[in-house]
Amino acid sequence: MAALIAENFRFLSLFFKSKDVMIFNGLVALGTVGSEELFSVVAFNCPCSPARNYIYGLAAIGVPALALLLIGVIWNNHTWNLVAECHKRGTKNFSAAATFLLFGSIMGRASVAPITWSVISLLRGEAYICALSEFVKPSSLDKFPAEYGAEVLAKFPCRDVPANLTKFRDEVTRRLRYESQLFGWLLIGIVAVLVFLTKCLKHCCSPLSYRQEAYWAQYRSNEDKLFRRTAEVHSRILAAKNVKQFFGFVALDKEEKELVQEFPVEGVQPSPQWNAITGVYIYRENKGFPLYSRLHKWAKGVEGNGPTPEGHELLFLAS
Repeated sequence: MAALIAENFRFLSLFFKSKDVMIFNGLVALGTVGSEELFSVVAFNCPCSPARNYIYGLAAIGVPALALLLIGVIWNNHTWNLVAECHKRGTKNFSAAATFLLFGSIMGRASVAPITWSVISLLRGEAYICALSEFVKPSSLDKFPAEYGAEVLAKFPCRDVPANLTKFRDEVTRRLRYESQLFGWLLIGIVAVLVFLTKCLKHCCSPLSYRQEAYWAQYRSNEDKLFRRTAEVHSRILAAKNVKQFFGFVALDKEEKELVQEFPVEGVQPSPQWNAITGVYIYRENKGFPLYSRLHKWAKGVEGNGPTPEGHELLFLAS
């Protein structure tokens, strides 16, 4: 049983490693769906009041979507690489196409959660019905009593209406839910088409073969994992040395003692080295040889960030 469980975990680990971006986007979408469902059940409460329904309904759809978009932008590594790039080097090395690609990559990944939120909100229909019920024209309802107006229509989402208006409330609710779900399905279709066209455009414009792109993706993933793991060990050993120098001893567990003995750390990397490997990176070649990252470029001793006569700039961002 233990071997079977270990094998299953190994399979899941490999699956997540090979599909990390797709899995991450899927988990973001699922988390957004769950959050939207919880919000609708617990927090959403239409005021059923003229002039307030519209603001509340749109806010229920738009404000969480905006918050999720900003969170997605903050969590994207490209955002802070762009900040570092602008701070250290400016944007002189970016072409218009590269700049467009950069912002497209940031906004595209950050849009997964807000689009999911908007789609689920539209498919459920509660917020849309709340926002637009008061704007339904009474003349569009067959035999609607003339003495009732927008104030009564605004109360339809709360079912707080006279008994003789029940059938009109059901009709208005059904009509608005149809419109809301139609917009939701249209949004899904538009996003699907845009994603398909973007993928096609990326592969058509890329001078790299499919296998080289796959290798580049593997290299980026491995470099990032190894860099983070090594940085964690390096910082721990350096901290241990400094603590020992201050107190005269340092309390280390067995694993940490082995790390200190196995990996001697003499000092820290100077700021110019950190600056050289930090920032936005767009795939480049130097004399026909690929440079897969800023770290790779620094290790090869290639200077500058702009395209050279022997180099080639590919409009494709490193994750």
